[in-house]
Amino acid sequence: MKFINKLRRNEEGATAIEYGLIAALIAVAAITAMGALGNELSTTFNTVSGEMATANAAV
Repeated sequence: MKFINKLRRNEEGATAIEYGLIAALIAVAAITAMGALGNELSTTFNTVSGEMATANAAV
């Protein structure tokens, strides 16, 4: 009976799981933000490339 009570009061595993969930949430947020930023950068570079090609053809 002492073992069961001691096991029930032990919160080390719960703390580790909470930290794991927080780390996973941060990772998902970072991946989402980086994906959006990557798409935006790709659009910007394509626009600049097109403008440079147009300016080069005009010269």
